[in-house]
Amino acid sequence: MTRLPAISLAAVPGRRKKTIELAKDIEARGFSGIFGPSLGDSLALCQAIALETSEITIGTSITPIYTRNPSDFAQTAAFIHEISDGRFKFGVGVSHEPALKRLGISAGKPLQDMRQFVSDLQAVPRVGDLPAIVLATLRDKMIRLAEEIAGGMVFANGARSHMEHSLGQLESKKKSDDDFFIGNMIPTCISEDKKAAAAVNRKTLTSYAFLPNYRNYWKEAGYEQEMHDVEKAIDEKDFDKVPDCLSDRWLSDTTLFGTSTEVRDGIEAWFDSGIKTPIIVPSSATGGQMQAIDEFLEIWS
Repeated sequence: MTRLPAISLAAVPGRRKKTIELAKDIEARGFSGIFGPSLGDSLALCQAIALETSEITIGTSITPIYTRNPSDFAQTAAFIHEISDGRFKFGVGVSHEPALKRLGISAGKPLQDMRQFVSDLQAVPRVGDLPAIVLATLRDKMIRLAEEIAGGMVFANGARSHMEHSLGQLESKKKSDDDFFIGNMIPTCISEDKKAAAAVNRKTLTSYAFLPNYRNYWKEAGYEQEMHDVEKAIDEKDFDKVPDCLSDRWLSDTTLFGTSTEVRDGIEAWFDSGIKTPIIVPSSATGGQMQAIDEFLEIWS
């Protein structure tokens, strides 16, 4: 039996109605979920998709916790949970310093802030039932916090070879609990020109290599040399060198690229690693987001 992944959709201006129509097609094809990244208003997108679909799981992956008051978040999340008949998962995270800085937001300590946010969210009165809260995770402490206070966790750009360690932070009963969400957002590019597909994914992930929390995670995952090389390039302000520091081994461990067969085999490997819901983030070597999604859907026809 083929295990179908979830797909990441973003509410891009000018294509929002088309995105909702695409969500209906994704549901009809039997994919396991639709998740909106922090790009655009993913909560609004989930609300719209909830009204146009009936079975598929929907969720945010992620919504930064600092951008709205917890009371406002609770009202919206509970609303989507109710109108979707419980299909909605509220993925939340602390985001990253550069993104928050652009918004004029000062973050505190991630674990402390996340614990407080979930507590505040759950304490909001008269909103109805809340959806499952899913924490954005990378390293061990946040994974253990997700097990303690949340209904799941979602990685972004996780290393497949490191998942045995990461998921080992969970109790066995939690890993086998169907209600505990375990996902990972995976940059994916399908092309017969494997080199071109790899270049697309490397470009996608280069910006993450500038973030200390990601570098620390990838060091922990076994990519110390790559991350030290990145840090040297940053220190020397040789920013154009950063992509060259990211090895093919690292890229193959964190993304999917190549032919249809290679991508499908890679998705199976992600399922086998313990990720219950691989969330494919499609890119194209020759076009934009819509073409990338068409290319991805085509391999399942």
